[in-house]
Amino acid sequence: MATKPEAAGAEAAKPAKSKKMLIIIVGVVLLLVLGGGGAFFVISKQRAAAAAADEEGGAEPAAHATAAHDAAKTPPVYLPMDNMVVNLADPGGERVAQVGITLEVLDAKAVDTVKAYMPTIRSGILMLLSQRSADDLLSAEGKQKLIDDILVECSRPFGGGEPEPEPVPGKKVRKKAPVQYPVVAVLFSSLIVQ
Repeated sequence: MATKPEAAGAEAAKPAKSKKMLIIIVGVVLLLVLGGGGAFFVISKQRAAAAAADEEGGAEPAAHATAAHDAAKTPPVYLPMDNMVVNLADPGGERVAQVGITLEVLDAKAVDTVKAYMPTIRSGILMLLSQRSADDLLSAEGKQKLIDDILVECSRPFGGGEPEPEPVPGKKVRKKAPVQYPVVAVLFSSLIVQ
């Protein structure tokens, strides 16, 4: 008979443990439901704010940034020119320069356009080179000035290269929109002065 009260006490302890376990499980489930609901609320608020920003024009800078990023990924297009040998404008006329130039063009379509005007561009560059002295071509400033002048010369066949008129005092001058010419940069592939 002594075993009966011990068995009754053990069975009484089981319901107490199961009640505690049930309360813990219900608490955990309740926490998960509340946490999930809160996360859903926060995410839906962020999406609503993003949608409102898109409607007000907030999507344009993102689209513009993507287009700029895509443009940055496209490799540059180069058009190498044949090497040129020219007498320099030094006293005595004994100095010569051998110059290799590569043109960076706007895009692959611009290559054909520039090639169509290549004899004119090449002649203009030869004229520029023949006006330089050896000292001009040996200094960094002289090389940069030559690059700038060649870039202007490459824009002449396409309507560029003309200096802007001097402003007249008291007269308003309308600014023109910048024009993008097919040649965007000039690079030296070789430059030898003898």
